Amino acid sequence: MNPLSQSATHEPDSPEASTPKPAGGRGAFAFDRSAQQARAAVKAAWWGAAGMAARAIAKPSGATPPDFTPSAPPAPPGFLRHAWAEAFQKDAADVARGLYPAMDDAPENPLAAWRAAADFLADARRVEARRRRGGGVEARADAPDGRAYPAYYRQNFHYQTGGWFTADSARRYETQVETLFAGTAGAMRRRALSLLAAAWMDKDQRGLRLLDLACGAGAFLRDLGQAFPRARIAGLDLSLPYLEEARRRSGNRALVQAKAERLPFADASLDAVTCVYLFHELPPRYRPVVAGEIARVLKPGGLLAFADSVQPIDEPRLTRLLEVFPAYFHEPYYADYSRTDLTALFGDAGLLERARDRAFLTKAVLYEKAG
Repeated sequence: MNPLSQSATHEPDSPEASTPKPAGGRGAFAFDRSAQQARAAVKAAWWGAAGMAARAIAKPSGATPPDFTPSAPPAPPGFLRHAWAEAFQKDAADVARGLYPAMDDAPENPLAAWRAAADFLADARRVEARRRRGGGVEARADAPDGRAYPAYYRQNFHYQTGGWFTADSARRYETQVETLFAGTAGAMRRRALSLLAAAWMDKDQRGLRLLDLACGAGAFLRDLGQAFPRARIAGLDLSLPYLEEARRRSGNRALVQAKAERLPFADASLDAVTCVYLFHELPPRYRPVVAGEIARVLKPGGLLAFADSVQPIDEPRLTRLLEVFPAYFHEPYYADYSRTDLTALFGDAGLLERARDRAFLTKAVLYEKAG
C-alpha cells in the first residue's frame, strides 16, 4: 500500500499542532522572539561545548591530513561567526512570519542531554581511531544482509561507528551533527522547510502528499509534521535502525524502507518531496538516477525542497573549509558533489529552480516539476 494514500494522518501532540488552523493553510503560529533566541543560545552553547570536549578527548592527529593541500585561504576574520549566527536569525524570522512554529530541537531534557553527550564523547575516541587507520568501510561487517544494500551505502560516512546499520548509530546521529555544526543543524535544515512553507502558504494542507526522502533519524520529518499537521507525510530511508529512531522522534508517521534510486511510489503521486543532506553522499552516477526518481513521483507542478552542503560557487570564502571537510571526515563523494552543477542535474530530470536560500554551511533550493 502506498503509505501516503492512507486517509488518517497523525497530528503531533504539541501546542502549535493542536491549535485550530484554517483549512486553507497554516494559520498563525504563536511566537516569542526572546524565548526562541534564548533556546537557540542555550542549544548552541551546549553543542559547541560538546564539540570542544570531543576535539580535546580525541586529540586529532595534526592540523591537517598529510595528503591535504588547500587551494584557498582561510575565511576572513569574523565571517564564520557571522554566518553561524545568521542561521539562527533566519530561523527566528521565518517563525515570526508564520511559516512554521518554533521548533524545539534542543536536548530533550538535562538528563537525556548529559547521557547523549557522554555517549558521544565516549564514541569520539573510536571515531578518531577509525579515521587514523582509514576505516571507512568497516560498517560492511555491520550490514545485516550486505546484498540488500548498494556498495556505496555500506561505508562509515563521517567514520561513524556502525555506519547506517546500528541502533546506536541512529541514536547518536543528531548529537553528532549538532556538535559538528555547533548547534545549527536544525536551523540550517529548515531553509528547505522555509522555501516549501512559503510556496504552500495559501494551499489547503488536507490531501497534500509529502515524502521526506532519506529521512534518517527523523529530525526534519518531525519539523515537517509540525509545520504541515494536516498533510499526509511519510519518511523513507534505507536504514531500518534509522527508521526506528525516526519513528520515536517524529511520532506515528508512515515510514518506508527503500532505496532512493528506486522509490516505491506511483508516477505523479506526490505533491512534494523533501531531500536533506543526501546528494553529497551519493556517487556521481547515482545522482541523476535519484533526481529522475524524484521527478517521476512528483505531480506536474509538484515541488522538491532540497537542502545540502553549500558549494564553493555559492560562497567562495568557504572554499577552504569545504575542502577540509572531506579530508577529515570520510566523505568519498563530497569533492565531486562540490563541483556538480545542480541546476543542470535537476533540470535534466525536468525540475526547474523556483527559489533558493542559504544559511551557514547549507544551501536550500526549491525545484518545481514542469507541467
